[in-house]
Amino acid sequence: MKYNFDIVHNRKNTNSVKWDLLKRLFGREDIISMWVADMDFPAAEPVTEALRKRIEHPFYGYTKAGDEVVDAVIKRIHKKFKWKIRPEWIIFTPGVVPALHTAIRSLTHPGDEIILQQPVYYPFFPSVTLSGCTIRNNELKLTDYQYEMDFTDLKNQFLPKKGINSKPNRVKAAVLCNPHNPVGRVWSRNELIRFGEIILKNNAVVISDEIHCELLYRGYKHTPFASISSEFEQNCIVCMAPSKTFNLAGLEISTIIIPNKEIRDEFNYIREGIQPGPNLFAYTALEAAYNDGDEWLEQLLEYLQENLNFIKNYIKKNIPLIKMIEPQGTYLIWLDFRSLQFNNQNLSSFLTGKAGLGLDDGFLFGESGSGFARMNIACPMAVLKESLTRMKKAVDELNHNPG
Repeated sequence: MKYNFDIVHNRKNTNSVKWDLLKRLFGREDIISMWVADMDFPAAEPVTEALRKRIEHPFYGYTKAGDEVVDAVIKRIHKKFKWKIRPEWIIFTPGVVPALHTAIRSLTHPGDEIILQQPVYYPFFPSVTLSGCTIRNNELKLTDYQYEMDFTDLKNQFLPKKGINSKPNRVKAAVLCNPHNPVGRVWSRNELIRFGEIILKNNAVVISDEIHCELLYRGYKHTPFASISSEFEQNCIVCMAPSKTFNLAGLEISTIIIPNKEIRDEFNYIREGIQPGPNLFAYTALEAAYNDGDEWLEQLLEYLQENLNFIKNYIKKNIPLIKMIEPQGTYLIWLDFRSLQFNNQNLSSFLTGKAGLGLDDGFLFGESGSGFARMNIACPMAVLKESLTRMKKAVDELNHNPG
């Protein structure tokens, strides 16, 4: 069937985090919400049909993941990435963020250290600090408006701290974000190998957040970290989910893949009695999406490519003071507003108060995100055009009235 992603749907008054918290988050209701990673497109028809069918069976008791659900995950990962996984490696959780908290607590003791690559998805930060651990920032480098890993600095993260308080490092894990949120990089196989070799050489584990792995633009390919070698496979925790790909975040289901039994057992021990499994509708949606959702996904990716091309050309032609970091994956755009010379608070006020846009403040993603903002372009083209028109008008007025 042909899906129409141009239709503008009214999502207000549906308890939507994206659209019903505008007053609380931005101080006004009349803005275009483009912050949280939630698409303004209906789910694929096979998903909604499967949910309708499940609802008609009026028993909603305790539910496990059936063999069909596990098989859907195994087949999906092999089909998309040629990575063969085993049923016992799979753990279902209500989300990647809860799994990240569990993973860090299962690998560390209070006082240990975790490597993050900022600017990075800001829920990573409390997953480290609330576990009693310390963040080590292997900051990404921005070169010619493309981000790269700093491998020299990554190696240095494992050196003993110098000075009067000199002590050996306590790095137990590194969190990899691939595709990277918010900068949109899809790390190449060679980059992943260099990253992994450094981490494993220093007896640390990789926690790989790959939740956006199926949202790729033309010409890019995702490589699951664990698929590279048996050594990588045995020293990592891979986090995937249908939630971003198929717009199912509210159903709360993720697939955490842990090939190493010792690491997997510790993960399960930490979550026991605290972190529940997904609900019965989540299992139904995952199975339908993975088995029958590709027609919808293929059309979605074409639409996102059109949106990306439009915003890229529009900004270059009409708002040259703003620079776009072109993504290779995700529907999240990392925009550079530093030439406007605002501090963080004033940039936020400008985007909300003058442009009427609700974006994610860049500084939330780490200090190196200051002067940036993250924009969600998974919306109808008409909404994207209106948002860019507002942005252009606000910047033009700023130039005409610099005081």
